[in-house]
Amino acid sequence: MGEAVDLWQAEHTNFLRLIEVVEKEMNTFHNGDHPDYDLMRNAVQYLRHFPDRYHHPREEVAFARLIGHRPMLQSEVNLLIREHQFIAAAGDELLAHLEEAALDAMVSRKTLEDAASTYLRAYRHHIHSEDRDILPLAEKLLTPDDWRAVAYAIPGARDPLFGQDASEQYRELRRLIAIQS
Repeated sequence: MGEAVDLWQAEHTNFLRLIEVVEKEMNTFHNGDHPDYDLMRNAVQYLRHFPDRYHHPREEVAFARLIGHRPMLQSEVNLLIREHQFIAAAGDELLAHLEEAALDAMVSRKTLEDAASTYLRAYRHHIHSEDRDILPLAEKLLTPDDWRAVAYAIPGARDPLFGQDASEQYRELRRLIAIQS
């Protein structure tokens, strides 16, 4: 049980690090300087790939198990699931704008800043809500059988950024995060 909660928290910490990287680059952009579009794009690509394919589906299994123990959590869980969907769509939009900007296509400053702000604020809020409201309940209420169901529902995958063997695509991002930590 503790291992699963530790993993959940560690992944949230990693996601927040990436959010900070994108925020820093967006501040550079906002100040009229040239941000590192590749760095931002890689951060958002990771946040669209790994959490949406592995982390969020595991959470949703844990959420369902929580509802089994506390049915009154249904509306809160439904909101979190909708937030997963919103974050995914907002991430796709931001990623599209970052790809255009990296190719020197015309993307208005306001469009890019609004897309980044929407995505980053929603993601940060979502993580804090889960950490504050859901994770303590999961740790308290979920049984070893519940945690096994979570683990088996979505097989683990190699984490291409924070795992033992980072992929080449994320090498610079990983180096930057290590420096900032």
